Amino acid sequence: MEASTPRVLLRSLLVSYVLSGILLIITSFALYKFRLKEAQVKMAVNVIYLLSCAVAGFLMGKGLKKQRFFCGLSAGLSYFLVLLAVSFVINKGLTSDTAQLLTTLAFCVGSGIIGGVSS
Repeated sequence: MEASTPRVLLRSLLVSYVLSGILLIITSFALYKFRLKEAQVKMAVNVIYLLSCAVAGFLMGKGLKKQRFFCGLSAGLSYFLVLLAVSFVINKGLTSDTAQLLTTLAFCVGSGIIGGVSS
């Protein structure tokens, strides 16, 4: 029986957001314990985006077993869009500048593609 695309995408996103949550908790503990600078925290958050989207792309590519480039692209893009929507709702608007949003989009989509292709 072949897996459906929405189901595989949702499963991949769920795993990637759980991974993000765990890594963010570890980062917050490191921030508290080692008094990290803002630049270090921003870099850690970007690494978390990269890892989480790569995992989502990898799982989606493994789940569908075809068109892995587009699986990774859609996983990374979906991760970014959910992140953007949640941020929009919580902050009651966009608080980031355009350059930061585009950088985050590039990180998410690029690492999702790498994860999908490597699956």
